Amino acid sequence: MAKLSISHISFQELQEVVTLLRNVSDFDLSGYSKSSLKRRIQRVMDLERMDFVDLKNAVTNMGNFQMYLMNEITVNVTEMFRDPKYYATLRHEVLPYLETYPALKFWSAGCSTGEEVYSLAILLQETDLYPRSFIYGTDINIHVLETAKKGIYPIKKIKQYSENYNGTEGTGSLSDYYTAMYEAAIFNSDIRRNILFSQHNLVSDSVFNEFQFISCRNVLIYFDMELQNRVLQLFYDSLSEFGFLCLGPKETLLSRDIMVNFKVVNKEFNIYQKIK
Repeated sequence: MAKLSISHISFQELQEVVTLLRNVSDFDLSGYSKSSLKRRIQRVMDLERMDFVDLKNAVTNMGNFQMYLMNEITVNVTEMFRDPKYYATLRHEVLPYLETYPALKFWSAGCSTGEEVYSLAILLQETDLYPRSFIYGTDINIHVLETAKKGIYPIKKIKQYSENYNGTEGTGSLSDYYTAMYEAAIFNSDIRRNILFSQHNLVSDSVFNEFQFISCRNVLIYFDMELQNRVLQLFYDSLSEFGFLCLGPKETLLSRDIMVNFKVVNKEFNIYQKIK
């Protein structure tokens, strides 16, 4: 019988769950912001009407619950061409520089359901860079990656995405890139052909390629300072010389030791270029 009352997890109990999860699975949440992590685990407990004992038992004995818990913790809000002026800035201040490369690799880290990846693909298509580009979209959450791979989104979201696109100084219409089907829109195969979505854990996984462009927007804010620095080092090691790193509006390299290896391309949108 479901419990009628819901218990609230303490920070001490939270640490116990993090340690337990790390010991029984491949998931390590030790570097996540404790306040954000506490809110998200509490939400799972509320949804499932669990107390702390129930939660520990599920983490220990139910492998499918471990994955469910991680999916709930790592779900992020995203949309196509979020912050349209950011994409206009890429169009004018970053992509002209990248035109000098014969081949380009892009990495969207923490890509969630893939909207940022398709936004980047469209931008590259409109600047004639897409034929020599390849985009990797990665996330720890395999559930959102399945959505990303399909490239299918509710038609009710497309209106907002189209308004965002119009603010990027695009050369056409967003409708040029998708086909509407009943209540959904699927992005065309010519936009999806140079994209690969795969699972990657920023906490524990290492460099897997060399990139001219890395975007990780609104992910670092969920990590504590130590983990943020480790992830930024991963990005530095993954960038080619003079490659670009783009962070979210509340994320910056300024005041960090690693900043000596970068120059600021655009302070408003936290766009940096590796210089050494």
